[in-house]
Amino acid sequence: MKKLLISALVAIVAVVVLNILARFVYTRFDLTEDKRYTLSQPAVDVAQKFDSPVIIDILLDGNIPPEFSRLKTETIQLLESFASKNANIKYNLVDPLEDEERAQQTIAELQGLGLQPANVTVEENGKVSNELVFPWAMVNYNDQTVKVPLLKNKLGSTSEERINNSVQQLEYAFADAFTKLNITEKKSIAVIKGNGELRDVEMADYLTTIRDYYNIGAITLDSVANNPQKVLDQLKGFDLAVIAKPTEAFTDQEKFVMDQFMVQGGKSIWLMDQVAMEMDSIYAGGGSAFALPRELNLKDLFFSYGIRIDPVLVNDLYFTQIVLATGEGNESQYNPLPWYYYPMVFSRNDHPINTNIEAVRFQFANTIDLLENDYAKMVLLRSSPLSKTDGVPRQVSLDILNSPPNKDLYNNGNLPLAVLVEGNFSSMYKNRVKPLDLQNTLDDGPANQMLVISDGDLIKNQLRNGRPLELGYDKWTNSFYGNKEFLVNSTNYLLDDTGLINIRNRKVSIPLLDVEKIVAKKTKWQLINIGVPVVLTLIFGVFFSFYRKRKFSA
Repeated sequence: MKKLLISALVAIVAVVVLNILARFVYTRFDLTEDKRYTLSQPAVDVAQKFDSPVIIDILLDGNIPPEFSRLKTETIQLLESFASKNANIKYNLVDPLEDEERAQQTIAELQGLGLQPANVTVEENGKVSNELVFPWAMVNYNDQTVKVPLLKNKLGSTSEERINNSVQQLEYAFADAFTKLNITEKKSIAVIKGNGELRDVEMADYLTTIRDYYNIGAITLDSVANNPQKVLDQLKGFDLAVIAKPTEAFTDQEKFVMDQFMVQGGKSIWLMDQVAMEMDSIYAGGGSAFALPRELNLKDLFFSYGIRIDPVLVNDLYFTQIVLATGEGNESQYNPLPWYYYPMVFSRNDHPINTNIEAVRFQFANTIDLLENDYAKMVLLRSSPLSKTDGVPRQVSLDILNSPPNKDLYNNGNLPLAVLVEGNFSSMYKNRVKPLDLQNTLDDGPANQMLVISDGDLIKNQLRNGRPLELGYDKWTNSFYGNKEFLVNSTNYLLDDTGLINIRNRKVSIPLLDVEKIVAKKTKWQLINIGVPVVLTLIFGVFFSFYRKRKFSA
């Protein structure tokens, strides 16, 4: 008896000591194969910058479908990992639809904040129902709030793929939100004007989105003719230039200013249309219009970086749709139809920019040839294997919808549509006569990057009643594409000094239960889960009763 008491006392003391030590020494062990609970160093760095409480509201509490329960669990575990690095990070679980009487009002309020719900079809015991779930988190710090989407949809993805996609982007999504809340000095982006580029309202959603990260200004190259040095000096005050669908040729002087901006370290995104063709022209022309080459006087600039944009149209059997009206007046019907000149481009997930993004919509895209030189070139987006090129000039007509395409002709696919160029930039005017006399020009510059996209409309949002819609949303077919995410990722990659965006390359695998097996073996496992404990309890009771009788009868 004495030995038993001593053993019990030692055990109690050991537990107490361990609990005391645990208050001062805290550690976590990640035993998962893909180390999904081990935060990357850039994410840790940004999380440790908070010196006051950060409250995160996760809108996934309450009665939610099983797949979202898994997403909730993964979100909580990730935030616990962040909290282990900074005790100021705390989270709450919130059921936004807890008050059933105010449910509709709450839904409208959340949608007004830009929190779109997911409509989930739930099948249970042979009954099918639709439920609204808000897979969002709200990160609150001081007087600021940042919305974090928890659900990552991709066209054609299964439930398992959707959860995997969502979990893969969680760390980046929260680290990105923490970055926005910690920004004190923003980098600057110049929107280039003066050569017939898109209007601000046509890029409004992109510009509004990146305003959380960067300062935005406009630089008009028209002024180069009068004061080129002033324009270059102003441009050098920006970290990145966006050139969105110019329609007028650049002068040699304007080209030299842009050349020096890039050689001296300025990043750039070029969204180019080498063919003049618009859907509005086809509608206005009674169903047809001529596609013509567009001369922008930039061939030699791109050639110096190993890039050539061909004046052709990409014709792709992986297409997006247009909507045409048939009938008149109240009898009108709007029918979505395939449009082979609007490729639907799926990412190969081989770079932080294009990893885990929705399909991107191109409109009258051209192809990009890659030329041999010292620059590294990465193709971020390609047309499908079932695509081809149509030369110009040519007539583009809606009549192509009346006859099925000859698939045998679509044998020249995988055409480059977006290319990232990296290396130590050299001036295209090196060892040549300069068109301008500028101060402090360079022939060879530091390591730099530029992105060339062969479709100016990739950045263009649609309008409704003169107001911009979300970039990537097509109001005619009610479809969403990944244009905005691709461009925002591109911008962040070009201007990211911390390597934060590289988190997007992480791969995790979340094993889910097989729904078909669950249905087929549901009764079996219910009997096992209910019956086995009951049987074990009865056996233990009989054995314990027998033991007591034998012990006390002796």
